[in-house]
Amino acid sequence: MNTSTLNTSKLNTTIDRTDDQIYEPLDFDGPTRLRVVAFPTSEPATGRTMLQAQGLHKTYKKNRVSVPVLKGVDFAAQQGKITAIIGQSGSGKSTLLHLLATLDRPDQGEVHFDGHRIDHLSRRSRDQFRNQRLGMIFQFYHLLPELSTLENVLAPIMIGRSAFSYLMNRRSIHNHAKELIERVGLGHRLHHKPSELSGGEMQRTAIARALVTNPDILLADEPTGNLDQETGAGILDILKDLNREQGLTIVMVTHDESIAKKCDAVVRLSKGRVESVV
Repeated sequence: MNTSTLNTSKLNTTIDRTDDQIYEPLDFDGPTRLRVVAFPTSEPATGRTMLQAQGLHKTYKKNRVSVPVLKGVDFAAQQGKITAIIGQSGSGKSTLLHLLATLDRPDQGEVHFDGHRIDHLSRRSRDQFRNQRLGMIFQFYHLLPELSTLENVLAPIMIGRSAFSYLMNRRSIHNHAKELIERVGLGHRLHHKPSELSGGEMQRTAIARALVTNPDILLADEPTGNLDQETGAGILDILKDLNREQGLTIVMVTHDESIAKKCDAVVRLSKGRVESVV
């Protein structure tokens, strides 16, 4: 599939939502994915802050032991850029990504998406937000073992839509998913289950799954960390192509200095604090 086809699919997809609802305190609407009505729509592709955190603190407790992980972290990712979060093991980089993704709540501080605070939303609203606005890739893929490649990629749409909406738009939804799978080079693996895929193929499946709802931002936690150097380089190339061709905003956790050097911005963590921003 060529680039123009993918871009057209992203911007002018024919998938229509028929089950739009209002989720407080954000108002959502729009085709294909939920969109915050109050968000600006005429801003340039780059140059404004899409995802921002201020003064994040997070401490985990086990029995009587408290382990402070983040100690007042500030973070910002600009639209259309690739931002790397780098640091040694235990520096807090994965915890920071989880807070940015609203998978967990900070003890102190705030997280804002496009100027709207999101860390304090209800659990239901945070679930909807992640399903429709964020794409996520994990080091260990998190594919459902009983589902095929196509079914794993379709999962976020099936979760986010009513059964009626899904069935009414099934053909266009499946075509969209197949285009993404073809884009990551797995068109010949549509009906293979994760146990039949290599590590690189599973990660490419995870990338297609993360993109199927046309997210505004992609969050990746060590996306190459479980792969050999050559396969990891291929995954990184896919992410860079998506950024270049579609202007996709990417925030990527990594411990690899060579990967960080290829990103537009680098936030370095050390012992739960921001050591530097480049």
